[in-house]
Amino acid sequence: MSYKIPTFRHPNLPKNDLGYTTKDYEGAVSTLCAGCGHDSISAAIIEACFEMSIEPHRVAKLSGIGCSSKTPTYFLGNSHGFNSVHGRMPSVATGANMANRNLLYIGVSGDGDTASIGMGQFVHAVRRNVNMVYICENNGVYGLTKGQDSATTDLGSTSKKGEPNPLEPIDLCSIALQLGATFVANSFSGDKHQLIPIIQAAIAHRGFAFINVISPCVTFNNVPGSTKAYDYIRQHMASTNTVDYVPHAEEITTDYPEGTSENVTMHDGSVISLHKLDTEHDVHSRRSALTMIKDYKAQDKVLTGILFMDEQSKDIHEIMNTTTTPLRNLGISELCPGTEQLEAINELHR
Repeated sequence: MSYKIPTFRHPNLPKNDLGYTTKDYEGAVSTLCAGCGHDSISAAIIEACFEMSIEPHRVAKLSGIGCSSKTPTYFLGNSHGFNSVHGRMPSVATGANMANRNLLYIGVSGDGDTASIGMGQFVHAVRRNVNMVYICENNGVYGLTKGQDSATTDLGSTSKKGEPNPLEPIDLCSIALQLGATFVANSFSGDKHQLIPIIQAAIAHRGFAFINVISPCVTFNNVPGSTKAYDYIRQHMASTNTVDYVPHAEEITTDYPEGTSENVTMHDGSVISLHKLDTEHDVHSRRSALTMIKDYKAQDKVLTGILFMDEQSKDIHEIMNTTTTPLRNLGISELCPGTEQLEAINELHR
């Protein structure tokens, strides 16, 4: 069975400066589990681009492999898109950015795609300061391969098999800060009042903008003892075939003032304590951001908001002094200047 988004929209829907409605920023119908935090992130990207009056054809969206990497299909259907192999999205984004610097690049990844197989790629995209928005939809599990612990799973967190994670988690925001990322933010998928402005600030930033978004997984973060849990349904189904059934779950949302904390109950009954930065925080101090992350972690709290931003950032094109003309627009005479120019270049290295 196929599903399509209805083409009809209310004629009085709000329009942005381009005359577009949010419909013009939508994508295909999501095939993720109902209530997945990833869909909330897609909705936030749609709203952010709509409010900023960004022309969809000016956006290139890229991803790797995983539940998170499926999500570019669900937003900005009129944009350019490329779904790369597992963990290799940053190098594809780098190459595309070098070829055409005039596009807005949005890369979507997950905790597996970024913190495991793609860690090396992530590191070099940060240090090169590629001009892009890099969103990690972090749910702490390998959802596409049935819920194994990921590299960001908290120490002692119990998996669906009932085994606690024995390994320390990777804190992607801290790593990004230490590598020299020029924009670092942490947020929660259900807090749209915080997430949308963060995405807009990342889009406006020149350089590598990293956003780690905690995104609850409804399938592998549910209550083991519940009769609505995935395992229970599997064990009590009367069927001649093995059918994967994911019960409907409600999206987890939250909204709380800056400078305060909020306890959010996840689908498995565990509680995550979020603390939203207040406006007093100095977002220009990398050391302060790293210290605050560590201090709040010691209190079992997760710090959210824009942690660091370098407004004087130089992206990879400024660092490497590349041509202002996109490579895709250069002609044969610029790309192949002839043997005389080649000899002159060789002489410089003799």
